[in-house]
Amino acid sequence: MKDKRLFALKETERTVVQVGHARIGEGFCVIAGPCSVETERQTIETAKAVKEAGADMLRGGAFKPRTSPYAFQGLGLKGLKILKKAREETGLPIVTEVVDTRDVLWVSEYADALQVGSRNMQNFSLLKEVGKARKPVLLKRGMNSTIDEWLNSAEYILDAGNPNVILCERGIRTFETYTRNTLDISAVPALKELTHLPVIIDPSHAAGRVSLIQSLSLAAVAAGADGVMVEVHINPDEAICDKDQALTPGQFAGITKRIGMLHQFMAASA
Repeated sequence: MKDKRLFALKETERTVVQVGHARIGEGFCVIAGPCSVETERQTIETAKAVKEAGADMLRGGAFKPRTSPYAFQGLGLKGLKILKKAREETGLPIVTEVVDTRDVLWVSEYADALQVGSRNMQNFSLLKEVGKARKPVLLKRGMNSTIDEWLNSAEYILDAGNPNVILCERGIRTFETYTRNTLDISAVPALKELTHLPVIIDPSHAAGRVSLIQSLSLAAVAAGADGVMVEVHINPDEAICDKDQALTPGQFAGITKRIGMLHQFMAASA
């Protein structure tokens, strides 16, 4: 049987994915916001802070697939409504995770982009559904997945008719325990050789600790990534989940300033 064309393989021109006013794959996109939508005040204040510091998009989890069934699972529909209000107040397009095929259509009514998380990278039924939804999809790498497996997951979305896929490297599981995951920074130039799709980095989930996020973000710029996605909380000490990797608005502002300086320098040197 003749093999189908691999949609994700590199073409002459790179894909630019439009999410609201943000264009991922053109320049450098910064996505920021809380790990979880906890309250309206927390989400909107964080959204305003990251907008002021230079974020292009707002992230926030209304659904949270967690290792423990007893951990906070997100606010669901209430969380989506809060994200919608945050978008109305700031103008930032929102990306949020969808975890169930049954939720894709109605989550699409609220989100500007759909995130498929690490745990669902090979949930092929979900990949097909987000492919049909036609919303831009941010596809995270599975924590135990190879680049080839990751690209084949992207194929499911593209083959279903959705060309707007953003690849997000968020670290892979190794024997190292100091960091939450091991950021595979080599995945960025490797993917630039292999695919036309834009590639961003999630240093928050890779590091698992605030002290490393700036260095990993700058490494993403230097490696040629198209953006970063980081976790920011108005008061990290009060965060319900992942407080150790949540930046304060002040820390985030410092990082975005350095990202901008490095990106400008690299563009001028190209």
